[in-house]
Amino acid sequence: MISYSLHCPEKHSFDSWFQSASAFDTLSAAGRLSCPVCGSIKVQKSLMAPAVRPARSHTSTTPATPLQTPANEREAALAALRREVEENSDYVGLNFAAEARAMHDGDAPARSIYGEAAFEDARQLIEDGVPVAPLPFMPVRKVN
Repeated sequence: MISYSLHCPEKHSFDSWFQSASAFDTLSAAGRLSCPVCGSIKVQKSLMAPAVRPARSHTSTTPATPLQTPANEREAALAALRREVEENSDYVGLNFAAEARAMHDGDAPARSIYGEAAFEDARQLIEDGVPVAPLPFMPVRKVN
């Protein structure tokens, strides 16, 4: 996933996540991106500085974990979002697409879920009107 800062000709600024750099180009060329304020489809990337983390010390033997103290407000917000999702939703793993479709079709009771889906499965859910959205983090895979 990649996050871009975007803007429209009316100078409205906003951020959005994309599967890849080429996904932005494909959606933009197809007119599938729009400004959330004015609706313009002439969305462009804003000039951005890369988000580069400092190198880890080679002498450190502590592995990175999701429980580390967030380094900034953005990381703290993502950690809070992750906690909210994990505490209030059921993890359905690789069955996400099937579970979301079953709930949408009325074949399963509605509930909050999260999990993983192949790009094509997620695209098909969106095209079929199933209300899904990508998370800005990878779920921790849970096993039995």
